[in-house]
Amino acid sequence: MRNPAPDDGAAPGTPEPPPSRRLPGRSRPTPSAGPTQGPRIPTYLIPAGAGLIVVVAVAVGLYLLSGGDDKADPAPPPSPTATASTPTSTYTPPPNAVLVGSGVAVVPAAGWSLLEKETQGKEFVSYAASGDARAFFWVRQKQNVTAKAYVLGVVEGETQNEIAQLGNVRNLTCPKDVLEECVAISYTSTTKDKTGLQVKVQGYVEAYRRKDQVVTALDFRTRIDFAPQAEADAATMKQSVLDSL
Repeated sequence: MRNPAPDDGAAPGTPEPPPSRRLPGRSRPTPSAGPTQGPRIPTYLIPAGAGLIVVVAVAVGLYLLSGGDDKADPAPPPSPTATASTPTSTYTPPPNAVLVGSGVAVVPAAGWSLLEKETQGKEFVSYAASGDARAFFWVRQKQNVTAKAYVLGVVEGETQNEIAQLGNVRNLTCPKDVLEECVAISYTSTTKDKTGLQVKVQGYVEAYRRKDQVVTALDFRTRIDFAPQAEADAATMKQSVLDSL
């Protein structure tokens, strides 16, 4: 037999009020009559904030353990980037040398004349007794190009409007440590003299690129009937240029 329910003062048959939806033990906050309060920190941010405080505290502890304000030896500064410049040379040109530029000079062979009107580099000419040019030796320079590109550009200009047979560009052994690219190309061609007669010529172009990116080109061409003498003269002039590189 069940015990009767205790008398709570309510009339019999009166329905019980619904249970409160507030959590047990919490009372409804009383509205404040004071100024409006600022926004509260959302509860989901509190754990993140606590974690951040822990991280900061650990970082401070590690900093103090590592010596605080004591600074470690600074890393050495990076080495400055080397800039290309004219290499130092002990070469002293002889009194009869003609300066081309960037420390490069050429000593003309006997019987060769400097073509004064040339504005690109220095060009020397060997004239026959008749006054006709029979051989040329031209030294000129360019920067920031490859030796191969310079050689091809020069030989194309020399044989323009001529019937020419070009050899292949070949690598040369660079005669100095200051040089990093040395190439050459040879050719034969047929041209016309001032009277309109066809003349066979032969020649070569060599280019030497230094580590400061100055390229010196040697451009030699001669009539075939004067080739033995012209080639011997060109060899001595070429050597004077190589000595000055």
